[in-house]
Amino acid sequence: MQVIGICRFSYPAIGGFQIVHDTIEERRRYLYSADRLEDRFRMFETCALPGLRAQTDADFQILVVIGTCLPKLAKDRLRDLTTGIKQLRIVEKEPGRHRAVMKDVLNTARNRFDQPCLQFRHDDDDAVSVDFVERLRSAVSDCGGLVRRQKTVAIDFNQGFLARFDADGIHAARVHRSLLGVGLGMYVRGGCDLTIMNFAHNKMGNFMPVVSHSTPSVWIRGLSRFNDSPKSRRNDADLTLLTPELEAEFGRRFAVNPNSVRQIYSKA
Repeated sequence: MQVIGICRFSYPAIGGFQIVHDTIEERRRYLYSADRLEDRFRMFETCALPGLRAQTDADFQILVVIGTCLPKLAKDRLRDLTTGIKQLRIVEKEPGRHRAVMKDVLNTARNRFDQPCLQFRHDDDDAVSVDFVERLRSAVSDCGGLVRRQKTVAIDFNQGFLARFDADGIHAARVHRSLLGVGLGMYVRGGCDLTIMNFAHNKMGNFMPVVSHSTPSVWIRGLSRFNDSPKSRRNDADLTLLTPELEAEFGRRFAVNPNSVRQIYSKA
């Protein structure tokens, strides 16, 4: 079954953000500010990409959606960072309505529209475990009767970490969160044009069955001052610097290297 992930990288969508801008020009200025882009690149490099690069099931696609107006230096840097990840494809789109654009990107990527597929959403400052795709496939296989009766089914892995990365390393807290967005997938029946981006992640249970899995350490929700969600920006009070044991777990589960984090965040 085809597995497709989608990730916005500073895409200047109309809608799709909790931080509101009146015009596309205002949104571009915010998204492409030097401080914000540097923050996104650091998180993308140290948090998001390692786990995608190390998936135990390599049969998936991850579509990174950018604006055609992304500055050339940033576009070149993004291509350099993602070189060698065969599953990753950068998709350039003009600014447009968020859900319509993401839906089009996902449905265009389907190899055979008449066949079912699995989809997941991914933020550029989050991480999934190295076995996420493998676990997503397995979860759907375990629900054969359910998926045969439904157009869509959400698969929610609800345990992971909140984490902040900086020059000291990784500060984190182990948490349980349902329908957070990261670690969330969706089965789509063949011939159905609904996508995971049709729905607000925290409301998917209003529209389809949700199968929850309490597997530990399946995702990292990255926190920084540039998080779109105000709640996320206030959520780092209880984070503590990783112990050596947790650093080893981050390496084993997410392929995240705390030494690389310290090195990259220490650069002026």
